[in-house]
Amino acid sequence: MAPQADEDGTAGPQNTVQEADAEKAVDPQVAAAIAAAEAAGPASGESVRVDSWIWAVRLIKTRSLGAAACKGGHVRVNGQNVKPSHSLRVGDEVRLRHEGRERIVIVKRLIRKRVGAPVAVQCYVDNSPPPPPREAVAPIGIRDRGTGRPTKRDRRELERLRGLLGGGAGRPDGR
Repeated sequence: MAPQADEDGTAGPQNTVQEADAEKAVDPQVAAAIAAAEAAGPASGESVRVDSWIWAVRLIKTRSLGAAACKGGHVRVNGQNVKPSHSLRVGDEVRLRHEGRERIVIVKRLIRKRVGAPVAVQCYVDNSPPPPPREAVAPIGIRDRGTGRPTKRDRRELERLRGLLGGGAGRPDGR
């Protein structure tokens, strides 16, 4: 839709009321799934375990991975490291470091059971920074197929590189 000029020659608003309402409309199947998730979820004022919630909204693949992330210090709620059994409430900020990326989400809705992706995104506000481009992320220490076992020289070079990158696998005397 092309913007129309007002009497003074400036362009008017580009979106009409119908277009704005169409953007806010939710698919009926998604609305039904949200209602079912809320019915199965906790009553108002209750809370949900953090490991269960990050699994239910599909931030992590399994609940046990969510528990392991909490135990490993990769999950923070409102700036605090939390245990898997920590109770979440609406409005909490959850920071999750997973697969080399940090996810920052604000809890909008508490659910206990895992739901589909369209419903899951309705349960939080994603404030995460955009992921880095795939070209910028270079895999470290991965060898091409068919190159065989690294030689002693190659292995020492890999250890030296890992030592520079924080792996600490190099010798203390620098050789």
